[in-house]
Amino acid sequence: MFAARTPLRLSDVVIRAAIVGLALATGYIHLTLGGLLFTLNAIGYFTAAVAMIIPLALAVRFRWFIRLGLMGYATTTIVAWALQGPYFQLAYIAKGIEVALIVLLAVDFARHDGNPVKVVRRELASFTALVSRRGTAAAGA
Repeated sequence: MFAARTPLRLSDVVIRAAIVGLALATGYIHLTLGGLLFTLNAIGYFTAAVAMIIPLALAVRFRWFIRLGLMGYATTTIVAWALQGPYFQLAYIAKGIEVALIVLLAVDFARHDGNPVKVVRRELASFTALVSRRGTAAAGA
């Protein structure tokens, strides 16, 4: 099921394209390094890049979660690299790409979703209300 699209401004498209490009770039770098851990990391970045642009209703509805997840993923990648290395030129390039990715994701989140704490609170309240309604309906059946 595809979601109804809200009109995006040119700046939204540019930011989203840059996010996808950066995720694909760091994913490609990790893919070229070989080994299971780097391959899985690359697959994670490729999947997140697709999730950022796919027009499925579920992805559009939870794009805020995808943004936060990708920020966390990039941050985890940076921290893991800082703890274990390897420290060579391409690694520093990848970390620069990941920092830029985090910054653009934060900008995109602020432009489309606002305050992350308020978004999470709103979603939790919505989920709680849904569970309550279903519990009440099940009790009445």
